[in-house]
Amino acid sequence: MTTDTATTPEQGGRDEEASVPRKRRRALYWTAGGFLALVAAAAGLAAIWDWNWFRGPVAAIASGRIHRQVSIDGDLRVHLWSWQPSATVEGVRIANPAWAGKADLADIDKIAVQIRLMALLGGRLDLRLLEFDRPRTALYRDGEGRATWDFSDGAKPDEPLRLPPIRKFVIDGGKVDFRDDKRKLNFTGTVEAKEQLGVANRGFEMDGHGTLNDQPFNLQVTGGPLLNIDRNRPYPFDADIRAGQTYVTAKGAVPKPFDLAQFQMDATARGPDLSLLYGLTGVPLPNTPPYNLHARLSRDTHLWKLDGLAGRVGSSDLSGSLSVKTGGKRPFLTADLHSQNLDFPDLGALFGGSRKVGKVASSTQIAVAQQMRAEAKIFPDATLNFDRIRALDADVTYKAASITEAPVPLRSGSTRVKLNAGVLRAEPLDLDLPQGHVQGFIQLDGRKTDAVTDLDLRLVNARLENLLPVKFQGAAPLVGAVAGRVRLHGTGDSVHDAMADANGEVMFVAPSGEIRKSLAELAGVDVIKGLGLLFAKDQTTTQLRCAVVHFNAKGGVLNTDRLVVDTGPVLIDGDGTVNLDTEHLLFRVRGHPKKFQLVRLLAPITIDGPMLSPKVGVEKGRAIAQGGAALALGALLSPVAVLLPFVDAGLAKDANCAGLLAEGKAQGEPVKAAR
Repeated sequence: MTTDTATTPEQGGRDEEASVPRKRRRALYWTAGGFLALVAAAAGLAAIWDWNWFRGPVAAIASGRIHRQVSIDGDLRVHLWSWQPSATVEGVRIANPAWAGKADLADIDKIAVQIRLMALLGGRLDLRLLEFDRPRTALYRDGEGRATWDFSDGAKPDEPLRLPPIRKFVIDGGKVDFRDDKRKLNFTGTVEAKEQLGVANRGFEMDGHGTLNDQPFNLQVTGGPLLNIDRNRPYPFDADIRAGQTYVTAKGAVPKPFDLAQFQMDATARGPDLSLLYGLTGVPLPNTPPYNLHARLSRDTHLWKLDGLAGRVGSSDLSGSLSVKTGGKRPFLTADLHSQNLDFPDLGALFGGSRKVGKVASSTQIAVAQQMRAEAKIFPDATLNFDRIRALDADVTYKAASITEAPVPLRSGSTRVKLNAGVLRAEPLDLDLPQGHVQGFIQLDGRKTDAVTDLDLRLVNARLENLLPVKFQGAAPLVGAVAGRVRLHGTGDSVHDAMADANGEVMFVAPSGEIRKSLAELAGVDVIKGLGLLFAKDQTTTQLRCAVVHFNAKGGVLNTDRLVVDTGPVLIDGDGTVNLDTEHLLFRVRGHPKKFQLVRLLAPITIDGPMLSPKVGVEKGRAIAQGGAALALGALLSPVAVLLPFVDAGLAKDANCAGLLAEGKAQGEPVKAAR
């Protein structure tokens, strides 16, 4: 008897549920088996694979990335199957761009690299090893600023070097040849980076020599060991640079190793002229006397900053802060500088004048400075470097709390200088006198072949006795208030050339004051009274009712078209010229007595000589001629007739001071009405 066993619905469901895991396990087994078979096949293929087949494609990819022809002449080896895959390539050559000639940019015997695979899968490149064996590089920048190491191909500004974290960085037997025509720098050196070099805690060294501005140049940069680098720990370095008599030392750190977009260091620099730092910094600094400065230098990508700047330039102290932003069309310099004491002659070097020299100066520099000082030039004739002016934009403020050794007694001063696309403008310019101010602006336009200079300066609430360069009997011949204005326009590549071409006008007005009585009488000239006071060295004064002098400037020569000095006893007029080219002046002034004088000498008073040291005298030729005429009349008529040529009816009246002052005020002079 046969018994049939029926399958219930519940049992059927349990059988189906049990079959699902079995199917999944079979699929997983097949997948794992296929992967292992693929790995085994790949491993077998790798064992017999020749990676040299990829040298051409790898070189082509590299060539496209850096815009330079790259070739691989040696073996390419890859160890792929590892959690830290590695590769080595031998005989790597990188060609220069066509404009730089046929020489290679780099020739490297071997490059070895190893990475962390897990970091790469996480989207981060972590180099365990980067090693260069006998790399030889030849870097070149031409006079136009094109650099062989700039791989941007003109698409964007050259970015600072940023390398990923490198656990072990090795350079064995590296050599560098560097030539920069724009900065006049040539350098040949060696580069080594190992676990330890020479002394403890040193693992990197660049050492070499060359020339900078035709002066000997030496460079040494050292750093810590490049082994087990911690990406979160700053990497320390030291630098020692000597270029002729320029000496720069620095001690600093890179916050993120191998990221040169950021670093900071404490630096000290000394030398004969700040402008000579252009070859090292690329920033066109002005000419200066010898300097000794220190500051904290930092870089943040395209922003370079000097904080805590302090030291001396010439005999003047200098402090403040400075920054330069690169990456644009032109570097942009901003600075806030100040001095407690400015020695005025230190400014001469800014415009090509003589500079003070010290122990750091060469015998040639000393001789040139001494010769320039002996010439006593007000306007330096050294050609200014307008190429550098056109290569920089700037916004600089400067304030001097006190000023010494100035041609006129300046007390203090301040200015703001802006430089934009070759146009330099100092405005406002404010110089404090013991009494009064000099205010206005100076502009230098260097955009064209011939530079153009414009200046507009006002003299406000000043005093005659503080400004006149001449002395009469050992004291100032005039005292009193004075105002004035100077407006000039000239063309030339030096301060001297611009002044020698100057056109414009100059005017000074004295609304009241006093004049030495002996000078006023002598200008008459009352022979008996004036010469008597002169020989007696009389120091008494008489009233100066007003004085106006106005010049028209043309071709660097200032000619008076009005010169009037109204005193109590005498009305004085005259004429004169100031030659800005030869820096020589000549004035002749004549006095017209307001009262009858029995004996009067018709001899003009002269002010003649260099602008810095003119002399006051009497034109002897005219006096002698007048005396001869008197003797002739005396011989013909009588002894009493000898006095006739000296007689003046005294018809001169008071000058129209109100009208003269009104004319001066209309031309921009802030003057007060005459008393």
